[in-house]
Amino acid sequence: MNDSRPGPFERGTDGPKVVVAGLDGSDSSWRAAAYAAGLARRQGALLALVYVQPLSAAGAALGAPVVQASAEAAEQLEAEVREAAGRMTDVYELRWEFHTLRGDPYGALSRAADDLRADAVVVGASEQAGHRFVGSVAVRLVKAGRWPVTVVP
Repeated sequence: MNDSRPGPFERGTDGPKVVVAGLDGSDSSWRAAAYAAGLARRQGALLALVYVQPLSAAGAALGAPVVQASAEAAEQLEAEVREAAGRMTDVYELRWEFHTLRGDPYGALSRAADDLRADAVVVGASEQAGHRFVGSVAVRLVKAGRWPVTVVP
């Protein structure tokens, strides 16, 4: 008997279809984005680059200037991504999209990966020394165990 109803969603059964990469403008996040772009290109997957506008207690007190600066940072990153993708797509086919979310980086990247049904998440290693003790976004994503996570140094 052939059941025509679609089965449950499965991650990575035929290779990744969606690769999510966190991008915050740091050197390690650019390396992660480049790694994720190569992975997505080789697998014919969609590359979803995610920038998270941080929420801070200081931002609540300062109001619009902080929000404006964060929005400008997102626009600058997207422009740099468009330029880099333009150079890459002259040679290779790469499907990509840029998302800007607000919140804490771990929560926003997790939400993006779930919403986009990501098969893989790629992030840069934290460049902050204190994260070795407290835990970085990368460590928290790995510990969540919901997607394969690649941490690029």
